[in-house]
Amino acid sequence: MKLFFVLALVNLVIFLSGCESPSEKIPNNAEFVRVAFMPDIHFHDIYGEFTDGSFKGLPTHTEQGVQHASIRSMRAQLHSTRLFNENYFALLAALDDIVKREIKYVALPGDFSDDGQPLHLRGLKTILDKYQREHGIEFFMAPGNHDPTRPVSHPAGKMDFLGQDGKEQPIFSLQHPLCAEKKSQQTNAVICSDEVQELGYQPIMNLFSEQGFFPRSHYVYYETPYSKLVGLTIPNNSVYGDATYHHAVAQEAAQFDKRQYEICHQGAGGKYKQPHYSDCYWVADTSYLVEPTPGLWLLAIDANVYQPKLGGNGNALDADNFLGSSDAGYNKVITHKPHLVEWIRDLVQRAQAQGKTLIAFSHFPMSEFYDGAAEDIAHLMGDGKFQLNRNPSAHTSKLLADTGLKVHVAGHMHINDTGVYRSENGKVLFNIQAPSLAAYVPAYKVLTIKTAQQIEVETVVLNDVPHFDELFAHYRTEWDYLQRMNAADIWDKNILQAKNYRQFTQWHLRELARLRFLPQEWPADLRELLLSLNGEQLLVMSQLNADVTLEQIAALIGNTNQDRMLEQKWQQASQQAANMAHRQGLTTKSFAAWNGLDMGVDFYRLWNADQLALKDIDAQRFAHYRLLAQAFLSPVEESSLRARYQTRLAQLLHILVQFAGDAPSNHFLLELDRGQIQALP
Repeated sequence: MKLFFVLALVNLVIFLSGCESPSEKIPNNAEFVRVAFMPDIHFHDIYGEFTDGSFKGLPTHTEQGVQHASIRSMRAQLHSTRLFNENYFALLAALDDIVKREIKYVALPGDFSDDGQPLHLRGLKTILDKYQREHGIEFFMAPGNHDPTRPVSHPAGKMDFLGQDGKEQPIFSLQHPLCAEKKSQQTNAVICSDEVQELGYQPIMNLFSEQGFFPRSHYVYYETPYSKLVGLTIPNNSVYGDATYHHAVAQEAAQFDKRQYEICHQGAGGKYKQPHYSDCYWVADTSYLVEPTPGLWLLAIDANVYQPKLGGNGNALDADNFLGSSDAGYNKVITHKPHLVEWIRDLVQRAQAQGKTLIAFSHFPMSEFYDGAAEDIAHLMGDGKFQLNRNPSAHTSKLLADTGLKVHVAGHMHINDTGVYRSENGKVLFNIQAPSLAAYVPAYKVLTIKTAQQIEVETVVLNDVPHFDELFAHYRTEWDYLQRMNAADIWDKNILQAKNYRQFTQWHLRELARLRFLPQEWPADLRELLLSLNGEQLLVMSQLNADVTLEQIAALIGNTNQDRMLEQKWQQASQQAANMAHRQGLTTKSFAAWNGLDMGVDFYRLWNADQLALKDIDAQRFAHYRLLAQAFLSPVEESSLRARYQTRLAQLLHILVQFAGDAPSNHFLLELDRGQIQALP
């Protein structure tokens, strides 16, 4: 009888424990918990196998023996803002670094895949499962515009896999027109394989069910924006999210068919729909809140907005009915997914009431990321250039800050930056732009919760990545082929002399600037002027008081000028430039050591890496830029053509200097209660 009562008491305790909320069982204390944030890894499984045998890849000597690499061409990499191939090794190096640091939580804020292809997603899943199984690391994903490129799966492919003999090899999925019509492209016939189709939400969510998209039994808490709306029967007649939490109920509420919202071309559907709205569809949303350890709330926001096209066929399973999400960002979240903003506001209030530390992450920035230079960029480059259409408006940032959210980690832009938005009502939103492992400067962010109101942010740069040069032999073959074909704008072979991964990403950025950014983004006259001058000549230009054309400048530089008066003015400007440099402890000879292309590359270095770029830019050269900015902004006599050049160069240099950043972006401390940010050594 005594044994019966003992067993009954034990069972009662177990039952009551199961009914208690974790917040009652364990104190809310997330102090010194560390979370790594790695957006934009753009994983490409270079040693993944085409299961249909359609493409064998290139034989590659590795530590494991000969493996076959399915890679993109170097030409493709150097025209893209991301590396396609070497980031495979960078991800492994970053995860090994995380293991050494004993970090147990890793957030992936979007673009974790190349373009949602089965080949690459399987490879990524294998790697994440391995580190989860062997090292106890938990991963939490939020989708980016490259993960589902549309809400549903659709045919796709790439023209520029690297094939035999250095030639580019087109590979497309079976239903793609290039395969359906069995066309040939360039010198290689198209290979057809569904390994390169682009998957939609449902298969991606199912594949990564253990990486945050669905609740796991050991999570302290889990919900989606729709958990309270699905009409579930919850034990004890409680409301989802209240004191009693049940994993089984969370699982049911997180099912794919229960995580849908209506979106129309003109704006949000559902309760927000206006009478004139058209082309409306129900699509998936992966947003979720997870409490992986007591006291820490990680908010994964699905900020993808796939706006329906006008005049669609009404089929939500037809990817052609939707625009891509690349340029939508939070500006479209405000208009097309306002229910997420309401949910964030509710979570902020509940986190504060329950003593939780709330950190949000998503793919897209919540605040301006141009260090205050957006207006200057628009005026200089044009409204549609330099990715300005991805910049959140001040109105968007205000609405997000007004939710009370304080910390958000974003990706998408492949840059290192810290944005601080201060609302008129005193709310402060810190938007932390985490760099990409697939671009310059290759790095990830670590957030350490020091206290309930203090979060330390550290940027971990990957300088050395084992095996980053494992594919260089294939690139040499490609370069030799391009040279034989007299290809236009052939990439610089010196990139293959890079000594480490950081150097390699610097070369990637340099070639990207030369081959794509400068030709496509910069006004032709400004580009021509800049690329024809070195630093000394730019300094002389800042002091030249003459109405000159580009041709006359070229003649002055080449000593072929026939205008004696203009020649005298150039000599006078040269003397003034020398005096200006001397007053700053500089020489014009030191200015002559760099040219306009160098400045253009530094422009993008600072844009990408913010304060981290200063390690790669000679300190004296940056002092040159500051002096040039000051010189070009100095008042001059009126002269329409000269004033035009002067203004444009002044704007360019002002933007460059601004890119060095005002808020700390490398190592800093966020004081949430005071809304302050403090640089750390």
